Amino acid sequence: MAQEKITLVCSICQARNYQVSVNTQRTTRFTIKKYCPHCQKQTVHQETR
Repeated sequence: MAQEKITLVCSICQARNYQVSVNTQRTTRFTIKKYCPHCQKQTVHQETR
């Protein structure tokens, strides 16, 4: 399976906190709830374009 690295950005403060590898054959944007060290709480992180 082909994987690609994407950067996750916090939906509140727009900080780029994490890099993850995901399947290239997906059809939707990758979103996940993770801890943001800048906001100091769990927020939704989305894939950057």
